[in-house]
Amino acid sequence: MRDLTARMRADGGEVSPAVRQLLYALHAADEQHARQPAGSAAGTPTVRPATVELTAQEVAELLECSPEYARRLARSGRLRARRAGPVWLINANSLDAYRTGSAT
Repeated sequence: MRDLTARMRADGGEVSPAVRQLLYALHAADEQHARQPAGSAAGTPTVRPATVELTAQEVAELLECSPEYARRLARSGRLRARRAGPVWLINANSLDAYRTGSAT
């Protein structure tokens, strides 16, 4: 838009009101887009990245232990987990930290 304005001033030309309105609308949309968080469309709430969760049965297979022991680790807080009805869903990053001995 700035380049067009500069060329019009140099040439003494004029654009139609419809073209001018379109250019201003595009400029306003670009400025609004620049103010939004990355990956977010106008009016769309920002969504947290999905986390990978495993069931107690899957964790038990990975740790080579019983599902009850995996649930006990979740209940005690040694693994970050949440209940979804009767099922424990255990955070995969927490499981990796537990397996490597680093803090959860």
